[in-house]
Amino acid sequence: MTSTTQLADLVRRKHDVLLRLYELGCRQREIVNGGDMTTLLELLATKQNMISLLQQVESELAPYHAEDPDARAWASTDDRTRCARQAAECNRLLEKIVELEKQSAQRLADRRNEVAVQLQRVYSAGQARQAYEASK
Repeated sequence: MTSTTQLADLVRRKHDVLLRLYELGCRQREIVNGGDMTTLLELLATKQNMISLLQQVESELAPYHAEDPDARAWASTDDRTRCARQAAECNRLLEKIVELEKQSAQRLADRRNEVAVQLQRVYSAGQARQAYEASK
């Protein structure tokens, strides 16, 4: 397998993993909005496996980062264009994934704060009831 064929295969694999991570991120946003923490934890475990795969692909891509892209010998200009297009799509997917993560993290923080307020109300109501019962 030629160097550029390997590179194209790695970029394709990276794209596949990022696409799956994006899909999982969309699902995560839905789960966070719905508040199903058990399903969220299961999804996060799946995401962790995908992140490990991404790290593996990235480590395999590392030697190519030091190369001069213009010095690579491609079988055809179509192959080079296809690889470049897929690499650019990887960058766009990564940006979308980061944005989804930010949205989910913010929503989780909002939900946490909502629960804290509810717990404070319950605590305050309990204290008021105890004070009332003590004054009888």
